[in-house]
Amino acid sequence: MHINAMNWAQVEERVKHDDRCILPIGSVEQHARLSLGTDMILAEKVSLDAAEPLGVPVFPVVPYGLASSFEDFPGTVSFSLRTYIGVIEDILDSIYRSGFRRILIVNGHGGNTPAGTVVSEWLNRNRDASVKMHDWWRAPKTMGKVLEIDNRASHASWMENFPWTRLEGVDQPDHAVERADYAGMARVDAGRKRAMLEATEGNYQGLFVRPDEDMLAIWDVAVRETRDELENGWH
Repeated sequence: MHINAMNWAQVEERVKHDDRCILPIGSVEQHARLSLGTDMILAEKVSLDAAEPLGVPVFPVVPYGLASSFEDFPGTVSFSLRTYIGVIEDILDSIYRSGFRRILIVNGHGGNTPAGTVVSEWLNRNRDASVKMHDWWRAPKTMGKVLEIDNRASHASWMENFPWTRLEGVDQPDHAVERADYAGMARVDAGRKRAMLEATEGNYQGLFVRPDEDMLAIWDVAVRETRDELENGWH
């Protein structure tokens, strides 16, 4: 259930018997020919699909993340690390004040990994809470399904090309690209990184698109794995 479908009194009543919620976090950045909002779209949708049968509230996705390495691609928006720390802390504080004590953060962007350290420090100040960081796309079962289908998978490749991340009227190339130079890109600024990726439009490795049958099979695993995080393993 999206929390936009609730009012404050309904939230107050719900947390009396179920203090779980989901906070999706994403990014707005280049994804080759896919939507700039791919990471936020996928994080929010997998959260909503996983929570729906349980009635667990899902907060609006935090759209912006840490995407400084893509800043030379138009449309990319990035927080500085110091700003991001404050954003995550403030959101967690607000969710906590509402009465939620079990918070599942569903992350859709690898660059947001530092949020895990923010969570660790926040938990030391809020010792009756439990927070999980769930990188939905690289969770064991989901990534296992990806690799079972095609082990050439990466940022902005077919593994992020779902019906809900494609753009109307934008064709997808039918060829695969070679693996990007990860080590080389880690050593340079955003401008030189863009130059290194221009031949592939930002795809790091593999095909740009695979059949919807493959994508829906992955999505089914991702939703079930995310739901399992909601239902189990809280302390």
